[in-house]
Amino acid sequence: MLRNQPSVVACVTSQYESDRIIETAEQLAAEYDCELHVLSVLMPTENYALISGQLEYLNRVSKSAGADMTIIFSNDAPGAAARFVRENDAMQIVTGMHDGGYESFLVQFNKLVPDISITMVDKNRNVYTMDVRSRRTV
Repeated sequence: MLRNQPSVVACVTSQYESDRIIETAEQLAAEYDCELHVLSVLMPTENYALISGQLEYLNRVSKSAGADMTIIFSNDAPGAAARFVRENDAMQIVTGMHDGGYESFLVQFNKLVPDISITMVDKNRNVYTMDVRSRRTV
């Protein structure tokens, strides 16, 4: 569903520690006065019973932040996330830290949607942003 209001998307894994990503995204959405979405892209073959507790916890954190949590099952996490941010008029995503690999989620995501600003939150809750909003055409 296409939205008219810009949004911030928190891209989370199934780890409890992903709550820091949701909390940072909530702060940014409030600062920018836009919608907040929480997205998790899971591999279709994953054993979901093993991570159900984590996903339920992250869903509760999302609800507390005023967002719905969307789970997409895909073998192509960067592609699925890119489609989601386009469909939800995202101006920024918030994720964990880049792992440094050329094939990493963030490198591949950035190739697909280079006009989306990326904010990364490390395990100590330090925030790093690659802001591309100034490069957007009006």
